Amino acid sequence: MNQEKPIVVKCPQCGIPVVWGEVSPFRPFCSKRCQLIDLGEWAEEEKRIAGAPDMSDSDGWSENQ
Repeated sequence: MNQEKPIVVKCPQCGIPVVWGEVSPFRPFCSKRCQLIDLGEWAEEEKRIAGAPDMSDSDGWSENQ
């Protein structure tokens, strides 16, 4: 029998090991609680993806110019 070792990742919120598979419905999070904490941080803009600043709202910039 060929049984593969399951992939285990750390919950990005609390660090608890999580099996990456059907047994972990909130993967990569360990629980709904950690999933919602992470979502709240994104919603409150505590987390963001680095990139160029949005110029559309600054200094009167317009696509029509």
